[in-house]
Amino acid sequence: MTRIPHETAGGPNPFHAVTLERLRCRTSMKWRTYPADVLPLWVAEMDVPLAAPVVRAVTEAMELGDTGYPAGTGYAEALAGFAAKRWGWHGLAVERTSIVPDVMLGVVEMLKLVTGPGDPVVVNPPVYPPFFPFITHLDRRIAEAPLGTDGRLDLGVLEETYRRAVAGGGRPAHLLCSPHNPTGTVHSAGELAAVAALAERYGVRVVVDEIHAPVTAAGVDFVPYLSVPGAGNGLSLMSASKAWNLAGLKAALAVAGPGAAADLARLPEEVRHGASHVGVLAHTAALSDGTAWLDALLTGLDANRRLLAALLAEHLPGVRYRPAEGTYLAWLDCRALDLGDDPAGVFLERGRVALSSGSEFGTGGAGHVRLNLATSPEILTAGVRRMAAALR
Repeated sequence: MTRIPHETAGGPNPFHAVTLERLRCRTSMKWRTYPADVLPLWVAEMDVPLAAPVVRAVTEAMELGDTGYPAGTGYAEALAGFAAKRWGWHGLAVERTSIVPDVMLGVVEMLKLVTGPGDPVVVNPPVYPPFFPFITHLDRRIAEAPLGTDGRLDLGVLEETYRRAVAGGGRPAHLLCSPHNPTGTVHSAGELAAVAALAERYGVRVVVDEIHAPVTAAGVDFVPYLSVPGAGNGLSLMSASKAWNLAGLKAALAVAGPGAAADLARLPEEVRHGASHVGVLAHTAALSDGTAWLDALLTGLDANRRLLAALLAEHLPGVRYRPAEGTYLAWLDCRALDLGDDPAGVFLERGRVALSSGSEFGTGGAGHVRLNLATSPEILTAGVRRMAAALR
């Protein structure tokens, strides 16, 4: 497949564009959850200005009063075009897509389509914390297939988990995080094909959260799950949310493989009305016209990964860090620091820096923290220094 996963940056580094003083004027969760003396490096919001095409699309909508309900297939067409150019994937069929409010609510709706109450849903911890309550609130039960010690899918463990899930009856599913949050692992084509083969063998339906798909390190290829052999009855959730910092402009797409088209066709019409029309316009503009901005962002993230590695080596050599293949998150193993199961609590109390607690990510998360490195080099440097100061 011909793909252009990471072009030369087409603009200035967006992480150099917003000062800490300006960031503290923001009213979103990242900047208002903790007191003003805390440096927030936790929730997945980026410290960047928005891409100019997104600003234009939203501004024009406001000027027109274009704030009604979403309609049409423009978002799906933009995603299909992006997928073809970026990932070499030409199999995203617009007619097998549906707008959904956001990725996690889309996950819930897909699980409703392919599982029933009490059915098992396989997850791969440590994994994005909302997976757990969303599954249990849906009256499904969690079946864990933890990642291996290398942070990758353990196919032997996964097969055994599938076997147990099927033995219990019902209609089991696998909620796969790709790229994986919090480890940043980008599953390879071979790994995903192996998942698809196991799912077909055991009759497990795969639902994939691919929200971080556009965010990969230089030289790393993202592989859409639905593009691998045997994945035709899978369902994917995609969005421009993470890559273009649009979490507050709600919109996502559910994408069905050929074998799951009938399932997606059963999605209730009212689900589509939960997305923001302005959000759809913003996401469409990002995917269609925001790739130069994205490439500048990816180059900045590569620099921040290198900076974080250097900072940790200098100030916190006891922390184990492997630069991630994808996402803008860093998974830090702090167990050698003897700070207990929740080092994030220590860093917050003593260093006044907010990180995500590894324990929230389930099995394998204790003693770890997740750090959001999508910020300026100055803030990232200050954050690591505060972490180091917490140990003195």
